[in-house]
Amino acid sequence: MSSQQRSRRSTKRVTMTDVAKLSGVSASTVSLYLRRPDEVSDTLSRRIQEAIDTLGYVPNLMAGALAAAKTRVIGVVVPSMVNSMFASTVSHMQLALSHHGYQLLLGHSEYFEEQEESLVRTFMSWSPSAMVLTGLQHTRETSRILTSSAIPVVEMWELGSNAMDTMIGFSHEDVGRTQARHLISSGCRRLAFIGARLSVDNRARLRATGVRTACRELLGGADCRIIDTGTGRMAEAARKAVSTLLTEQPDVDGIVFSNDVLALGAISQAQTQGIRIPDDIAVVGFGDMDFSNCCVPAISTVRPPREEIGDRVATSLLDRLQGKTVEPSIDLGFELLVRESSTRQAGLATS
Repeated sequence: MSSQQRSRRSTKRVTMTDVAKLSGVSASTVSLYLRRPDEVSDTLSRRIQEAIDTLGYVPNLMAGALAAAKTRVIGVVVPSMVNSMFASTVSHMQLALSHHGYQLLLGHSEYFEEQEESLVRTFMSWSPSAMVLTGLQHTRETSRILTSSAIPVVEMWELGSNAMDTMIGFSHEDVGRTQARHLISSGCRRLAFIGARLSVDNRARLRATGVRTACRELLGGADCRIIDTGTGRMAEAARKAVSTLLTEQPDVDGIVFSNDVLALGAISQAQTQGIRIPDDIAVVGFGDMDFSNCCVPAISTVRPPREEIGDRVATSLLDRLQGKTVEPSIDLGFELLVRESSTRQAGLATS
């Protein structure tokens, strides 16, 4: 093939009309399939998709955006891309939305509201159909941009009283209260909370508040020490935090952790120091990570509805984009899983 032929071939873009001709349908049917595939019959859908695959057709989303003033893109901001809890939520969201012709534009804020604002500004320049944020805490400018955008906005993984549009998640304060009540019912009287990046992770901070509230209510006003491990490797940070805690407060008998990785590191450190888990110190984590039920002892934890959040966010957005009314606040709850790390009484049920 000559250079002239290669040049001519590289500049010829496959069009929707080409797909229509090959599949034997009208261009409007191809357009409908790309925008709302559920409204096209299975037979025609197969023919159109085969033509798309054969021709290597890629829809020009920006062309559609110019006509409709928005793309079929949904912006999503999560605190972290390496956290498997958020990854699971995004995966379920992507699966549900892709069936309806929407794709996600994904960014992570590293828990910083200013970084979230920067991402929102960038995503809004692409004229998204909707935006999804994690949590209810944002900069004033982020809230201003989105509330004036006239597009659906979902805040996920948290519930509260200051939502912009729709919120889907659960109460983190209730999680903390539930964790503390469980430890107290197991005989613990001197509790502590150890969390990572509490200065920026508001949801973990709310769980710490819930633990402290339960201690004051159920233990005659007793306080709960709250320790922030900061940044860095969480397991190692937890080992150091527990070592310090045992030195400064040797009578502590129950610890709540902001995630299971911290709990695992703490259990390792306690065992190194000859502390028995749960007889000397009972432990509860958060997240129900894959390893939580496999380590020794198995970690009692709270299972958040990470997959359900992704599914409900997608359903809510699809309904909104079709002009339907949706619930402004959806509480999906959570589940306490009692395992060996906090089972101090004979006969206490385990998961």
